[in-house]
Amino acid sequence: MNKKVEVQNLGIKDYKEAWDYQEKLFKDTLDLKIKNRREEQDEPTQNYLLFVEHPHVYTLGKSGDASNLLVSEAELKAKNATFYKINRGGDITYHGPGQIVGYPILDLDNFFTDIHKYLRLLEETVILTLAEYGLKSERSPGETGVWHDVGTPFARKICAMGVRASRWVTMHGFALNVNADLGYFDNIIPCGIKGKAVTSLNVELGKKEIDLDEVQEKLMKHFQELFEAELIQE
Repeated sequence: MNKKVEVQNLGIKDYKEAWDYQEKLFKDTLDLKIKNRREEQDEPTQNYLLFVEHPHVYTLGKSGDASNLLVSEAELKAKNATFYKINRGGDITYHGPGQIVGYPILDLDNFFTDIHKYLRLLEETVILTLAEYGLKSERSPGETGVWHDVGTPFARKICAMGVRASRWVTMHGFALNVNADLGYFDNIIPCGIKGKAVTSLNVELGKKEIDLDEVQEKLMKHFQELFEAELIQE
């Protein structure tokens, strides 16, 4: 089993470009797994962890409801935002500057074949990272992602998640609000959940801006420990 994970920092990249790149890595891994099975060989598959910031964009998962986007195409253009229907699970979400988006493209045959466990470990990676900033975040029963003050009128989501998997190969991932412009969430019903707010790390800490690189380093540390992986940076 290959537990090495190549970390790639894509910088600020258009959503469609990053999605196409994910699809290429995803397909390459699937093709190798199929070839291994067909030819009875055991060439190791690769694992990746992509980090990226996107320009303003709304994405709707395959089971999502398009009516959860509350603005017209013209209004999207006025806000310099784009919209895509995509092939992950979950409903609608927002990506934009000041948000750390992580796309693990893993062959779970290298780690464990359990999608439920995979999602819980991604959540735990974020929970442990936020704990380093003195914040108590948690899961919300039946709602994927990471939240604050679950079960209270002040419940708010700080990290959204949505993944796709085929033959135990994953793509898509998580979006952690660090210095995000929360006003953009007013244009959607986030994740299709009415009456729940969103928040960002800088808001929770009462600071103008948090160092994105510092947060990413903490995410990588906890990801490596939880997945018992070896992270390799370009």
